[in-house]
Amino acid sequence: MKVTWKLPDGGEKTAEVETGTSMMQAAVDNNVPGIIGECGGTLSCATCHVYVDEAWLDRTGAADDFEDAMLDVAEAERRASSRLSCQIEADDDLDGLVLIVPQP
Repeated sequence: MKVTWKLPDGGEKTAEVETGTSMMQAAVDNNVPGIIGECGGTLSCATCHVYVDEAWLDRTGAADDFEDAMLDVAEAERRASSRLSCQIEADDDLDGLVLIVPQP
């Protein structure tokens, strides 16, 4: 599937991502600025915080209770579209997904 990250500087980064890969791992593998993934996707930090583009909110689902709590400690402003990218997994239904990297 293809995913595009919109960057704080107005740029974009687009990459092909294999099914089953987390969006955090895809961002790290593709050197997306602002996505660190410090905990490696174990849901113990918020360094992979993204905003899901509004057109994709229904398809990415909602944060569970634990992710919701972790989003409270994210460095950037939390929004209704906030997710931890380690919790969004690539699949065919998300082909074309757009994620927005928050301004730190």
